[in-house]
Amino acid sequence: MAVPFTVLEGHRFAVRTLRQGELLLSWGLPFGRTLREIPAGEYLANSKMLGALTQRQLSITLPARPNFEDYRLPLSISEEQFSPCEQVPLHANRGTFQGYLRVGRGVGTRNYVLLLGTSGHTGPFVTTLAAQLQNLLPGYPQVTGIVPVAHTEGAGPFPGNNHSLVLRTLAGFVLNPNVAAVLAVDLGGEPINNRALQAALEAHPLGKYRPEMRYFSRSGSFAQAAAQALPLVRELLEIANGCTRTIQPLAGLKVGLQCGGSDAFSGVSGNPLLGWMSRELVSHGGSASLAETDELIGAESYVLARVRNDEVAKEFLRKIDRFQEIAGWHGHSAEGNPSGGNMLRGLYNIAIKSIGAAMKKAPDVRIDFVTEYGEAMIDPGFYFMDSPGNDLESIAGQVAAGCNMILFATGNGSITNFPFVPTIKVMTTTRRFQLLSRDMDFNAGRYQDGESFEKLGLEAFNYMVDVAGGKLSVGEKAKHSQVQIWREWRQRGQPAQLNLTEPDGKPIPIKGNEELDLRRLINARSASLGLIVPTSLCSGQIAGRIASRLNQFAGGEVSRFITVPHTEGCGVSGGHSETLLLRILTGVLTHPYIRRGLLLEHGCEKTHNDALRNFLTAERIDPSRYGFASIQLDGGIERVEEKVVSWFAGNHPDGTGEVAVPLRIAVYSQRRLSGDSQSLMALIHSVMRSGGSVIVPQHPTVFLHSLERLFSVPLQPTLPFAGQIREEGLHVMECPTETSAEILTGLAAAGAQIIVTLEGENVLTTPIVPVIPVGESGSGQDWVVRAGEELRRFLAATSNAPEMQFQVTRGLTGFSL
Repeated sequence: MAVPFTVLEGHRFAVRTLRQGELLLSWGLPFGRTLREIPAGEYLANSKMLGALTQRQLSITLPARPNFEDYRLPLSISEEQFSPCEQVPLHANRGTFQGYLRVGRGVGTRNYVLLLGTSGHTGPFVTTLAAQLQNLLPGYPQVTGIVPVAHTEGAGPFPGNNHSLVLRTLAGFVLNPNVAAVLAVDLGGEPINNRALQAALEAHPLGKYRPEMRYFSRSGSFAQAAAQALPLVRELLEIANGCTRTIQPLAGLKVGLQCGGSDAFSGVSGNPLLGWMSRELVSHGGSASLAETDELIGAESYVLARVRNDEVAKEFLRKIDRFQEIAGWHGHSAEGNPSGGNMLRGLYNIAIKSIGAAMKKAPDVRIDFVTEYGEAMIDPGFYFMDSPGNDLESIAGQVAAGCNMILFATGNGSITNFPFVPTIKVMTTTRRFQLLSRDMDFNAGRYQDGESFEKLGLEAFNYMVDVAGGKLSVGEKAKHSQVQIWREWRQRGQPAQLNLTEPDGKPIPIKGNEELDLRRLINARSASLGLIVPTSLCSGQIAGRIASRLNQFAGGEVSRFITVPHTEGCGVSGGHSETLLLRILTGVLTHPYIRRGLLLEHGCEKTHNDALRNFLTAERIDPSRYGFASIQLDGGIERVEEKVVSWFAGNHPDGTGEVAVPLRIAVYSQRRLSGDSQSLMALIHSVMRSGGSVIVPQHPTVFLHSLERLFSVPLQPTLPFAGQIREEGLHVMECPTETSAEILTGLAAAGAQIIVTLEGENVLTTPIVPVIPVGESGSGQDWVVRAGEELRRFLAATSNAPEMQFQVTRGLTGFSL
């Protein structure tokens, strides 16, 4: 049989002649239907896979046209098809492990002190504080660690559509049995703050068993706030240090089942191995949680083949329907779930991905409970929890539900870990495991090499028990982790019409004669920064680790190295939200402060290196000016670190060239102007007089309306969010967000070299552009002098200042898939 194409690993070809209209099956369930007769040996391809792979820099020839269309079983399961049944039997002799007994909350596998930022406003504070307090740990040998829990949510001016979900999740984090003590940090006035968290804990079914807690409202400078928080953290460390491991039943284990960076072998080896392990745990009286709602669409008949009762089956279907409805409000469907990395590795559509993902439930295990995101797992058994397919967001819900272990199957080699719950990463193929062995825990590919599943299952299960009892997982040794809660979705019900037409870029004409010699005070081309841009959430922490190493040797052409970690690029819907991400990352990469820049992908995400290459080319930016590295394809964390360090040490063209850059300043405030505003008028006129631009965000509208009165001219958006300036002058940047950190990120990506704010001293700042508080009083000359001094101080800094934040908006149509 001749095969006329090179077929990528994990992809499919016909082994016999297929009739037109014939269904294509995987594990007995359909994922496609042939468009014509397909002879034996022909590459099977649908349009989505071909579209995704043409973005990649592949050395093979792909089929010119698709030969099958997507197809999945219609969702019309009747009550007669549900199969109420008994759960797998309990073992007569059930096992034990060494764990931390938490009265009322279960059994912990770890003993952490959490620094919990209640909203996105305090996430940077707890992250920086935790890093500075690591030197305290040697004095508290029973404490596993001090970890920050920083997330993006609850930082807008109003409660979001996910408000109750976020509070339930934070309460669940606090009550997770791996947590010994918690410092909760807020600002006090944000929608999700300490008061709201306390109310959520009181309403939680396990709330009366909460661990020792301290509540802290952050104010003043970082140094002042850190000094005030330190004695509280010391108190919590003393309490946690009094906890010790004791022999506990395996029934105390609750595992979250996940797959990420999946490939065609995930459903062959990795996910079935997790199914074997979770079946064994349920037989010991423990619990397991299946999640990722959209990644079970197309496999409903398999999931519902065994359920506790009819109501469980109906509730599962209701969750599926609701998820698809909310996605539809944003113009998306579950068909958008498979990432470019999934399709590269053989998962052509959501049906074939779901069929493999469902194998995390063993065939003879029944679904006992169907729960909301983050809802507590009270009774033992096998759960399904509603959540998006985005790995990190789904894991956060399982941790909030009480999971004290995560079992994670991966085909591409996802490096995902959670801060206070150990993650065991199971690789699906031996060759990939050999490439990434330093970052993976277990090789399920040995099944394809001929080993029995029984032998692999027992070995993997025993490894899980050892990790539960204190053995460090590979991810814990690497000290790499991420947190992301199911992010806000902006639409509630089908919008009548979302206008995504972008502004034309023409500046707003204003009158005025005020002049200051701005160019003498501010040198906007004095920066020479090295930038590592993570294309997605999972490469962000690694980018920071590499930047810290490079800063030990910074000097010469590059004064210092920075990165811009963010939460996007992995499992968010495409369309406009993906365009926003590509535009933002391109904007910071081409910012005039950047001397050299490199893009670092995880390897399995939606927004990968090739997507950025293509976007740069479309924007007429030469991609060869920049470096590209991949955690997965370059062989894991250690190897990619060496590659990036070597690239920056080499000779490369500058990212920005030597073209003179006009001065561009952004002005931002969350409040209206009051009193004498002539200094602001002077600043804006001075910038434009020098041939530069002033950028004002569309939100908050109270500030924009103040400026309209000041200039006596309507201020309509002239730039899209993070859009590049083509013509200098006064610009209003469109804002599909009201969140401060997202607005500041958009202004930096639009090319602002200074962001002037009227907010006072306690403001967020960005890694790439200084945010300079100036106040409203004083002359325009005072403002400019202050801005010039702060800019020079920022550019001369040897490392990032505390509490920097780079947060990407999803816009009005973004939804987690």
